Formats: sequence, C-alpha cells, structure tokens
Amino acid sequence: MTAATHSSLFPQVPASADAVLDGLDPEQREVAMALNGPVCVLAGAGTGKTRAITHRIAYGVRSGVLQPASVLAVTFTNRAAGEMRGRLRQLGAGGVQARTFHSAALRQLQYFWPKAVGGELPRLVERKIQVVAEAAARCRIRLDRNELRDVTAEIEWAKVTQTVPEDYPAAAAKAGREVPRDPAETARVYGMYEQLKRDRGVIDFEDVLLLTVGVLQDRHDIAETVRRQYQHFVVDEYQDVSPLQQRLLELWLGDRDNLCVVGDASQTIYSFTGATPDHLLDFRTRHPQATVIRLVRDYRSTPQVVHLANGLLSQARGRAAEHRLELISQRPPGPEPRYAEFADEPAEAEGTARRIRELLDSGVSASEIAVLYRINAQSEVYEQALADAGVPYQLRGAERFFERPEVREAGLLLRGAARAGSHADPQLADADDLPSQVRAVLGTRGWSPEPPAGSGAVRDRWESLAALVRLAEDFARARPQATLADLVAELDERASAQHAPTVEGVTLASLHAAKGLEWDAVFLAGLTEGMLPITYAKTDEQIEEERRLLYVGVTRARLHLTLSWALSRTPGGRPSRRPSRFLNGLRPGSAAPRPGSAAAAVQGGIERGDRRRRRGPARCRVCGRTLTDAGEIKLMRCEDCPSELDEALYERLRDWRAEQARQLGQPAFCVFTDKTLLAIAEAVPGTEAELAGISGVGGRKLDRFGAEVLALCAGAEPTSQNSPEK
Repeated sequence: MTAATHSSLFPQVPASADAVLDGLDPEQREVAMALNGPVCVLAGAGTGKTRAITHRIAYGVRSGVLQPASVLAVTFTNRAAGEMRGRLRQLGAGGVQARTFHSAALRQLQYFWPKAVGGELPRLVERKIQVVAEAAARCRIRLDRNELRDVTAEIEWAKVTQTVPEDYPAAAAKAGREVPRDPAETARVYGMYEQLKRDRGVIDFEDVLLLTVGVLQDRHDIAETVRRQYQHFVVDEYQDVSPLQQRLLELWLGDRDNLCVVGDASQTIYSFTGATPDHLLDFRTRHPQATVIRLVRDYRSTPQVVHLANGLLSQARGRAAEHRLELISQRPPGPEPRYAEFADEPAEAEGTARRIRELLDSGVSASEIAVLYRINAQSEVYEQALADAGVPYQLRGAERFFERPEVREAGLLLRGAARAGSHADPQLADADDLPSQVRAVLGTRGWSPEPPAGSGAVRDRWESLAALVRLAEDFARARPQATLADLVAELDERASAQHAPTVEGVTLASLHAAKGLEWDAVFLAGLTEGMLPITYAKTDEQIEEERRLLYVGVTRARLHLTLSWALSRTPGGRPSRRPSRFLNGLRPGSAAPRPGSAAAAVQGGIERGDRRRRRGPARCRVCGRTLTDAGEIKLMRCEDCPSELDEALYERLRDWRAEQARQLGQPAFCVFTDKTLLAIAEAVPGTEAELAGISGVGGRKLDRFGAEVLALCAGAEPTSQNSPEK
C-alpha cells in the first residue's frame, strides 16, 4: 500500500477547528459555519452535501459550540448513516449520533416504554407480510404472493401518511394512487391486520414511529427529557421526509429552531412511499428567519453531463421545478452525451454491451459502469447481452432474472408441461404452437395479454412472465420446429450463463435503486414513451416525478453518458415507439416543447391516442360547483347532486365487466372502476369520441373495450373479442 493510498483511506484528523474548514468551497464553508438557528441547505446532485454537513457538525464540535452527545443527525438508510458516522470520526467528531429515523425512534421507544406504558416494549414484527397474509385470509380475500406484497406496501403508505383503515379508500383516491386491489378490500385487510397486532401484542416498523410520536405527544416529561438530550438536529435527504417523520421531528424540536435540513426537491422520487418535498419547500415559511444556502458547484459530472441535467429540469413544471438548482460543473470538459436509437430491444442491449466492451478495453473499470432502467423486468435482456459479450455484471436492488421466484416457478411449470405433453396436460390441449403452449402454462400464474393496472409487485411479476413469453416467441421464430422441451433446455442454458463473476462487474439497476450512487459511465436504457414516463403515470405530478427520476439517472454519470431507446420490442416488429418526451429539445433533431404544452402531450406507440388537452377546472354538470374529489371529477357531478343514471345499462355494464375480468384473470376494477362504469351509465355515450371523453377511458381501453361498451350503450349485446387467446 502506497503512502498516497494509505492517506486516502485513513486521512489525518484535522489538527484544529479551523483546519476542519480547509478544502471547502465558499458555499460549503458557509454551511459549516452556520451553527445557529434554522438552516436550509438546498444541495444539487454532486455538490458535496454530505461533506458540507459532516464538516458543519465537526466544526461545531471542535470549536466547542456543539456537544457531541447533543447532536442527532438523521437520514434514510443505514448505509448513509454509517457513512456519516465514519466521516465524523475522521474529522474528530466521534460520539455524534447519526441514525435513520426508525433507528433513533426505536432507541427512544425502548428506553421510555417502561416509564410511559409499563413493561417491556412489544415485540417488533420484522416481516409484516405474514401477518397481512393472515389478515387477508380472515377477511376471506385471496391474495397471491405478489398481491400480498402490494397490499403490504399500501398499508405501509397509509401508516406513514397517518391514514386509518376506514379513511384509506378516500385517501388513496385523493393521492391518485394506482391501487393493486379494490380500496375497500385493502381497507378491510388493513383493519384486520391492525386488530391481529393488537391481539398479539406486537408492533411493526411503522408503529415504531407512530408510538414514539404518541409517547412524545402524551408525556410532556418524556418529551422534555429527549429535548434536553438533543439540542441540535441535522436531517439529510429532507425532500424524502414523510408526514409522520416530519411530525416526529417537530416533537423532537419542541419550540426550538436548532435545525439544519439538507435536500433537493428535484431528486424527489419516492412519493409512492409517502415522501413529499413540501416540508423542504415550506421550510422558510415555517422558519422565516432561516439561513438558506444553495450548493450548485457540481464536483461529480463534466460540463457536458451537467448541461444535459440542467436542460432536462428547464422543461419541468410544478412546485418542485420552481425551486430547481442550476448546477455549475467544476470538472474539466468531457465527451458529449451519446443518444442511440435502435430498431428493437435486443439490438439496444447488444449495442449497449458493445459500447461497454469498448469502455472496458479503454481502461474503464467494470465497477465504474452502470446500466440503469425504469423497472427491474428490463434487466433480463441486458443480463443476456452482457453475458454473451463476456462482460461481468452484478444486479443491484433486484434478484437476477432467472433467480426471481416467479421465473423459477415458471421454469418448473414449463418443465412439467414438457414432460407431460399435450395429451396429459389439459392446459396444452388447444395450444397448437410453442408460444401458445407457453402462454397457456403461464396464464395460470398471472400472465395475461394486457399488463395489470398500476405498479408494484403484481406488475413486476407480469413483466417477468411476459419476458418469458416474448423469449418463447423469439425462440419459435428462430427454430420453427422447436418443442417445449427445447425451450426448457434453452432456459437452462441461459440461466447458467448468468453466473458470471460479480466482482468488478458492471452494475445493472433500476433508476430508483441508483439513488445516491455514481459511476464513471452510465447507460440510461429503454427511454421510450410508456416506459419513461411509465404508462401508469397519468397526473401532472406523476409525470414530473418520472422526469425527476430521469434527472437522477443523468446525474449519476461522472464522465460518459449514453441515452438509448428502441423503436420496437422485437426484431422485425412495427417501429411504433417514440423516444421519451423528456428528451425533446435535448436530443439532436428534436424540437423543444412549447411553453405550457405539457411537454407536449407527446404519446408514443405504447399509449396510443392518449392526446389530452389541458383543461380548466372540472365543474359539476348539475350545479356548476368546482370539483376536487377524484370520484366526483370522474362522474362530472357532485356526489349528492341528482344522478341521470341508466340503471339497466349500469347492470349490463357490471355483468359485462365481470365476464371480461374472468376471461383476463384480473380484478374487475382493472377493466373499469365502479366510478367509470357509473360515468358511462350516466353519460350513455353514442360515439367513440364521447366515450373517450369519460375519465378512466384511456386510449388503450378505448381500443380494447370501446366497441363492446358502445354496443351495450346502444342496447345491443356485444360480441366478446377479449378472450385471453386473442
């Protein structure tokens, strides 16, 4: 080990408080020296925010202004908290508490529970999914493993937003959430889950925060004890704070204002978990005397990467966009970002693998390269392309494709079907070719011709199974005489090919999993309409979060950045896809969106015909009142205004929906929600345009169900065209 290496791994502790400030830029130094009163640090990507706040704490401790035991620094991951503790030790500020919100709350709850309640703290259930499964069974609601994960996530969201079970349906609708199950069913499971916990005297992860809040609210003596212990608070990644975490922070603070928060509204990408940038953006409103410091010197990325990141945010709209930071690169110039268009997804993956091989041959380390995509199901084609190119890789935040439970289960089913043959397996009786055999087998485990509504585990499972169906289709085209047994052998070979060494491997990760990381070279793949923004992002707020997700991906790159998309899914397919609207005005040959054009309602092949104009406020068609409730907007009338419902049509629509749901193997609300059926039965549309004007009838559903719905509205019996075989 050289002296230089030793120095970088084990730096010398600064000799004095002033020495702690050495090497900080003017804005970072200002952060470090702002030790009194409320401080808000707006820190852009790559601007050294962790460096600034750890030096601030260390400077305060070393100068005698802060006592180490009186400082509590909170962040969102154990990795970030551990990194912060390590940096503080290196700066001579050992003894400072750096923890996650949950860790700090649990420590306090364990200490004060005997005094506040009596006895020992109830046992913490680390895997709540088992209790949720029992709650669903007691409610006589069947949930498969993936639905169970999604309902569990909904319960977690409800708790961090302080929503009780009976209020969940209304809260989910108001928040515009794409719910995995009927909200009333989820509310029943949620209520039973809470009852089971009470009966057994156990608590869950979210209860730790809720109970700590409860104790501090009810016992002023305990709250005062905590406030005497902690005099100074630092909160990292403040844009990710949930309402419950904000309430806990307020109780820790009391009437004091020794608080420093650090965040960037342009990196808010976890709103589905309850995170909101409002607390960051409202900080000066709550603390009018706050010191606000902006960190905009980007030490991570080249001017070329930073220019693209700034351009991406310049088109953003909404409240977070109004507070965006214009980054200024501090690095020497580098190569321009590359934009790559491919005919199909396999070609995109192969082209990415070739470029990665070029970077490796030029001396870039494999561990300094990442391929980032929107959803985990996109990984398989890149795993295969890298394996074929002999490039080692590692997956972050997800299992390898062939190790995913649904893929392993599908492999077992296909293997069993191959052994049994069409004579012994009734699933294969009507399947006359390899792809239809695979569709028949996987249709029993969650695959359907159309993806399920919304996001989450059910969508991820469907994407994995759909990838296997596409692989079977491609395999059959290449080998027309191939049998199911041949496909199973091909799957086995592909699975074994994925066992490449992971040391020094290229990182494959979703954009969400890449937050907080950085690489020399980043490939942003699959940038098409329907994938980024994702299909189920409908509202302006959801679209803007998708833009921020791309911004996070761009700002992960230090030097090399490639953005790519494919015009079709499979080789020889119709080139109907379009590059992401977020690249308009940035990629060569594209026009910038006009101001106010919704950037600019450009819809690609995945969301056909969904070209909505921006509208004014929705008003009740009966009394004229402005509507704000999502259900009322869908009906275009107040809930208590007179209805013009055609009850006979409504019943026909419900019966038709039930049959569609049965054929597709999906919940009824995935076809149309109750509110959409009510809106159709009230409006009784006579044309496709009138039907398309009803909220909840998007372009895809219009194409799929429009003719039958219009036939029902006209009083005729529809001819079903939506069986799973179509």
